[in-house]
Amino acid sequence: MYEQVMAVQRMQDYIEKHIEENITLEDLSKAAMFSKWYSYRLFIKLTGLTPSEYIRKMRLSNSALRLRDESVKISDIAFESGFESVDGYQRAFFREFGCNPHEYSLNPIPIYLFTPFGVKYREIRKENTMEKTKNIFVHQIVKPARKALIRRGIKATDYFSYCDEVNCDIWGLLKSIRSISGEPVCMWLPEKYILPGTSVYVQGVEVPKDYSGAIPEGLEAISLPECRYLMFQSEPFDDEYFMDAISEVWEAVKKFNPAHIGLQWDTQNPRIQLEPLGERGYIELIPVK
Repeated sequence: MYEQVMAVQRMQDYIEKHIEENITLEDLSKAAMFSKWYSYRLFIKLTGLTPSEYIRKMRLSNSALRLRDESVKISDIAFESGFESVDGYQRAFFREFGCNPHEYSLNPIPIYLFTPFGVKYREIRKENTMEKTKNIFVHQIVKPARKALIRRGIKATDYFSYCDEVNCDIWGLLKSIRSISGEPVCMWLPEKYILPGTSVYVQGVEVPKDYSGAIPEGLEAISLPECRYLMFQSEPFDDEYFMDAISEVWEAVKKFNPAHIGLQWDTQNPRIQLEPLGERGYIELIPVK
């Protein structure tokens, strides 16, 4: 099974690297190192999508982010996204997101972007196997007063239990909302922010304190004060070892005494987890005062 998973992961990696190019089944089969027929079947089995559906969803989501953040013509976006006509692009965009791309560019409402989770991560809940991280970097940052649009779980205490309760697709919706920190966040909420029957662990996006935009169904806004954080960051890591990097950061937090730099842990503000990305290392932000 491991060989099949890694074959599909190689196809996913190839698509991500060449998403702006013409990608053929032959290209993907070479990446998978299996026949075209077997690669095609494996891809559907492990992702639930055909390669062409997967590529289309990724291109449409990439185009939505460009429409949100750039001043660009719909026709340019359409052809750069691999569509043969503007009409075809507009129809595909509407089917995917339920809105017209031109209207979206004028008013970028929250939408569910496609999040291409690597299939290898489903097989990774296992013992640590990589060499221990050599360094954990720590520095201070200050987050301004802000709002967070969050989706609560029920009993979730971490990423995996949260996804079981809420569904990982929520990340695509959060990514569509322009964040003051540049990306969505995961949070462990202090008691004062937890509603009865809801989880300590949530996912959300930080927005300006005067945010007045749309709040998608299922999300709610909470107000967060200005807060000082210690950012704990691991060294870069191979993506399949993200659990090891998380464990290393957690161990470093346990051993760290903020009193040595004149601070103490702040239990009234949320602890923040960023998406584990191998090229930058794993990051957590622990509130201090």
